Parts: sequence; C-alpha cells; structure tokens
Amino acid sequence: MSKLEQILVLDPPADLRFKGPFRDVVTTNLRLKNPTDRRVCFKVKTTAPRRYCVRPNSGTIDPGATVTVSVMLQPFDYDPNEKSKHKFMVQTLFAPSNVADMEAMWKDARPEDLMDSKLRCIFELPSENDKMNDVDVAKAAPVLNSSKVDGPMAPKPTSVALDDTEMRKLLEECKRLQAEMSKLAEENRQLKNDGVRMRKHVWSEHGSSNTSSLMGRESVVSSLPSLLVVIAAIFIGFFLGKFVL
Repeated sequence: MSKLEQILVLDPPADLRFKGPFRDVVTTNLRLKNPTDRRVCFKVKTTAPRRYCVRPNSGTIDPGATVTVSVMLQPFDYDPNEKSKHKFMVQTLFAPSNVADMEAMWKDARPEDLMDSKLRCIFELPSENDKMNDVDVAKAAPVLNSSKVDGPMAPKPTSVALDDTEMRKLLEECKRLQAEMSKLAEENRQLKNDGVRMRKHVWSEHGSSNTSSLMGRESVVSSLPSLLVVIAAIFIGFFLGKFVL
C-alpha cells in the first residue's frame, strides 16, 4: 500500500531558516494548518535534538485550525564553511475518536497511516546592508525618543525608563523626604515662636525691674532735701542752745 501524502499545510513548506549571528538563541516559526474536517495529531522530530528546543513538539490540530510551532536554535560557534546537515520532520496522523495515551497511539500506529514532511535547516548571516540598517535604526532611536519627549503626553526615552518596582521605591522615598522636610519646617517655626515669646518675657521682666529701681531712686532723691532740712535744724538748735546757755 502506498504511503499517504502529508495532509497538513506547512509554512514554510521545505526550509527552516535561522538568521545569525548565533551568539544568542535564534527562533523561527513553523505554522501547521489543518485544512480537513478531521482532527490531526502531529509530532516534530529533528536530527539534532541537543541543538534545538521545539515548543510544542507534539499535539492535535482541530479541523480548519492552525498551530504555530517555535523552533529555537541554541547558541553555537558558526562556521560559514560548514554546511548544515540538520533536518526536521513533521509526522502526522489522523486522530482516533478516543485518544487517551498519545505515546501509545504513536507507538501502535501502522506505518501506512503515518504522513510526514521533511524540512532542511539553513543558517544565514546578516548581510552588510542589514548591518548598516541596524546601525541606522540604533542611531535613529534616541532622536525619535527625544522628539517624543516634546509632546505633552510623550513617554520617557527607553534609555532612562525605570521599571515599576524602582519607580515605586523612588516615589516612596520622595514622600518620606517631603514628610521629614515638613516636620523639620514645623519644628523650626515652633522654635522661632518659642524664642520670640522668651525674648518678650525677658524684656518685660527687665523693664519692670528697671522701673522699680528708677522709682526707688526717685523716692531716695526726693527724700534727700527733707532729710537735709531736719539735719540742719538739729545743728542750728544745738548751736543756739549752747550759746544761750
């Protein structure tokens, strides 16, 4: 019996392209579309399982639905002279009416019921034009950010943007400092008021003491003439009595 043709529509149909540089994880997407009126089970396999991470690597697709599979190439030292021999295979099977154990279903599936598609892996390095475009975009980003700041509702540039946690900490610190400044200002005003009251009290006491001393002096000065008159009368009487006797 001849082998069944792949029932799913793959996009891309034959090649998985990964664009470098490959110092970080590079991800490409594979879309699987089910154009039939039956559920289809799928499984994605690769010849280099340690070099790729596939999510999801298996599952079911409802009639008329599409599933996007992310294929992530792990970082590695790329050699342009080395041709890639990595390949992927998408294996499919019409889903039975009751699927309890997917692994058992794939294990017990008959070879004539399986459908598959093979894809090559192609590694590409960015061209010089792409590099120049990346540099231009990087240079233009600060200019665009600065022009946006001029608007009334413009967001801050990404270079000085803060996350929510740091922003909340800064706001709390500002509120705390404002509260301390208000408290210090109130204490300063209270100290000034206390100083004014103390100075008024001291001046009032000093003024009253000066007034009493002045009144004492005036009473002493005013009593001096009468005292002199008495003393003079005593002396005159003494001398008159002495001469008369």
